[in-house]
Amino acid sequence: MSDFAGVQDVLRKYFDALYTCDVDLLAEVFHPRAIYATADETPPLYRDMPTYFEVVRGRTPPAASADPRRDIIDEIAFAGDNAAAARVRCTLGARDFVDLLTLVREDGRWRIIAKVFQIIEKG
Repeated sequence: MSDFAGVQDVLRKYFDALYTCDVDLLAEVFHPRAIYATADETPPLYRDMPTYFEVVRGRTPPAASADPRRDIIDEIAFAGDNAAAARVRCTLGARDFVDLLTLVREDGRWRIIAKVFQIIEKG
């Protein structure tokens, strides 16, 4: 049986963490060995979690300037009891993003194991 509510909870925390640049909350939702990647850069960008968390620590949180939030869960799909994928969208500052998130459940706990994103140019 799929745990739709459990995955939704992780995604809500993910959106909150991005909006507030809360690295502790990001560490809660990401698996320690997760990957972060995009092909929007040349060469394609890949980061491990410690590197990604340092980048987030250096950001000014969108919450600090009360930027409007636009967090959307487009789809959640389950591959079985312990694997799921989500397509989500969010806005951070002047950029819109589409994130493809793969989640795994270990010991009853859902975490993001991979994030591959695309920047959507406003215009």
